[in-house]
Amino acid sequence: MPLLQTNGINLYYEEQGSGEPLLLIMGITAPGSVWKKHADDWQQQFRCLMGDNRGVGKSDKPPGPYTTAQMADDYAGLIDSLGLGSVRVVGVSMGSTIAQQLALRHPDKVRSLVLMCPWARCDRTAEAIFRHMATIKARLRPEEFSMYIQLLIYSKRSWDHDAMFADLLAGRQQAAIDASPQPLHGLEGQAEACITHNTLAELGSINKPCLVIGGRNDMFTPVWMSEEVAGAIPDSELHLYDDAGHAFHWECIDDFNPRVRNWLAAH
Repeated sequence: MPLLQTNGINLYYEEQGSGEPLLLIMGITAPGSVWKKHADDWQQQFRCLMGDNRGVGKSDKPPGPYTTAQMADDYAGLIDSLGLGSVRVVGVSMGSTIAQQLALRHPDKVRSLVLMCPWARCDRTAEAIFRHMATIKARLRPEEFSMYIQLLIYSKRSWDHDAMFADLLAGRQQAAIDASPQPLHGLEGQAEACITHNTLAELGSINKPCLVIGGRNDMFTPVWMSEEVAGAIPDSELHLYDDAGHAFHWECIDDFNPRVRNWLAAH
């Protein structure tokens, strides 16, 4: 799959499916391929474009800090280079902050938005988590760091569910043998983008259809963050999953995939 020059970097992306374009923006630490279980469903109706954010995967990893505005401009260049016009956008966690900036900075390039576990601004707890994430990455083995991330994003019920717990173990085992893990400076750059993101005063100017989704048991980006974003964007919709955490899109995948696909088809 191709590398594309945009905003001063080489951005790696993959495509899956056909139809109208759907841009999928991943969260901190993760490459775009993590969208696969969702793209396998959404490709029925959409051409899914999954990028590696700057600082991770096969995209360039320049020295940080990064900003969410900068990363939104990365994707604006991708949209222009592919001649896509306007696209539907789904962003998760850090990806949702990039999606907000894309809609604010390049409104002509965005048709509709799904913002998953978003925030409009960090509080001190969120800032501490992002800084601690970078601190411990420097001290832990990859599989140990993977477990820390899992503890942040999965609800307790997933740890007590045999099949889900097996998936968590497999994820840690894969992290231990990953041939190209995210470098520390890439994570630090992304973490600064997450911390400095603040669009609360601007979100009222977004006039695109927007669906905000969160998990009621999310201890990483708690419910008030999703509610604040949904309350700031005019006419947005809010859906909260009960008994689910930051990773509600995997914990509730049988509902999540068709819910998002059907909403995007209507918007």
